[in-house]
Amino acid sequence: MLFKNYRDIVENGKDKKTKEIRRDILEILSYSLDAADPYKSVKNVFLENQIKFNSKNIDLSIFRDIYVVGFGKASVGMANAICDSIDVKEGAIVTNQENNIVENKKVKTFVGSHPIPDESSIKATEEIINLVKKCEENDLLIVLISGGGSALLCKPRVELTDIQKITKLLLKSGANIKEINTIRKHLSYVKGGQLVRYAKCKVISFIISDIVGDPLDFIASGPTYPDSTTYLDVKSILEKYDIWENTPNAIKGVVNKGLEGKIPETSDSSNSIFKKVDNLIVANNKIACKAAIEKAKDLGYKTMLLTTTLEGEAKDVAGFLVDKTINYDADHDKMIFVSGGETTVTIKGDGRGGRNQEMVLSSVEKISGKNIVFCSFATDGVDGSSDAAGAISDKNTLERAEKKDSDPNLFLKTNNSYEFFKKLNDLFMTGPTGTNVMDLQIIVKYKE
Repeated sequence: MLFKNYRDIVENGKDKKTKEIRRDILEILSYSLDAADPYKSVKNVFLENQIKFNSKNIDLSIFRDIYVVGFGKASVGMANAICDSIDVKEGAIVTNQENNIVENKKVKTFVGSHPIPDESSIKATEEIINLVKKCEENDLLIVLISGGGSALLCKPRVELTDIQKITKLLLKSGANIKEINTIRKHLSYVKGGQLVRYAKCKVISFIISDIVGDPLDFIASGPTYPDSTTYLDVKSILEKYDIWENTPNAIKGVVNKGLEGKIPETSDSSNSIFKKVDNLIVANNKIACKAAIEKAKDLGYKTMLLTTTLEGEAKDVAGFLVDKTINYDADHDKMIFVSGGETTVTIKGDGRGGRNQEMVLSSVEKISGKNIVFCSFATDGVDGSSDAAGAISDKNTLERAEKKDSDPNLFLKTNNSYEFFKKLNDLFMTGPTGTNVMDLQIIVKYKE
């Protein structure tokens, strides 16, 4: 079962109707996650000894040997699908999950750190680069890319401690993932299309997207795709969030040299190396959201897909979604609204939590006493600085919190959404799911 605390979440509904809706939500989320399963998403692309994806049809028999490398939260499942579909000469992947390895002994599994890279990330990246260099001109290199890859595929231009410091500053600043990855790319030897420089052969990347709009140059910092950003963008972002003054001197040095043209930009679209590369998105947030709609209909709900490109400050987005629900004149006993995307949190306190929990916490007062159930779920199973995947609230959450002397506004001020929902046993506890297609929000409006 996906949710370890399934029974608690359901039974926390105060009445039969709320219990039923909470149970349905868990079933919908489980179904959505299965639709974006990394193993299935990659396995479905193979037919006999061919890759068939949309209009592409690639005959694998023309290659001498096939190598595979991967990095990200979904890399193990993706690699297992590759090994079950074709004969692999050799491979190396790096994930953030211990005790989760690729079943084929030809593929080495490394464990790195996320979202802050560590020495293990660097060592694994060196192994991956060495393997890529082995590929000859008539070989095929399959690259498996998923969320978390920016931290796990790490070969920095500066000391690791400097990368760790700037990453922590960015994560606290409220910068979005595109802005963070813009900086990561320009402090790296492999991001921003630069991994392809090490390959002499044809490259096919299978990608599970964890960024709104599926921008290929930002997913895992785009190691196999041309980079659209520059060193000028890097400095502008650091200044925008008042980080430049606290940026390590070595990083300032790289940026300034880049601005002066003393360090080349990352690989842009004019580089001929990308002619040998195909980038295929095999799973994304749209697939998960569509699956949620499909399951909700099966369960008897009238449905509305609000968006799959949700962005912005989590607490502000919560207000928008709840207002949309409250003001919608539902002509059905059970109406479900689905949205997806990835919000941000500007951290001002020292509490524990994540964007999904903060979003739900921001809804508690607004839906109090109303026939609404609200939840937000991180598909990778890890929301922010916590071991929860998100949280759920309903019309009775505020009343239950008040009985425990918990004021949601006080917990919001310190970004301590985790402790608020922990007291109520309304956290989503799944553990790492092995995939990442951003977040899902499900809001149910119902009649008694």
